[in-house]
Amino acid sequence: AALSMQGMDSFCWNAFADALEVIPYTLAENAGMKPIEVVTELRKQHAEGIQGAGINVKKGIVSDMYDLNVVQPLLVSTSAIQLATECVSMILKVDDLIVVA
Repeated sequence: AALSMQGMDSFCWNAFADALEVIPYTLAENAGMKPIEVVTELRKQHAEGIQGAGINVKKGIVSDMYDLNVVQPLLVSTSAIQLATECVSMILKVDDLIVVA
C-alpha cells in the first residue's frame, strides 16, 4: 500500500512497516537464531504467497504455522498494535508540545 502512495503518507506507512518488522527480528534474536536470515526467509515465503509463514522457534526455521496448528486470535495482535500506535502518537504529541514551548 505504501508503494502506491506519495509524499508524507508514503513515508509514514513505510516507517510503520519498518517498525513492525522489528517483531519477527526480535523473536528470532531471542530464540538464538540469526535474525537477518530469518526475516529474509520470512519475507521470501510471504512474497511466494505462503500467508501462514512464521518463525518456528522449536526447530529454528521458518515454517507454515497453519500446518503446525499455531494460530493467535486476531484481537490479540490488533489490540497490541493499536496500543503501541496510540502510545507513539501520544509521545509525538508531547514532544511537539515541548519543542513549541
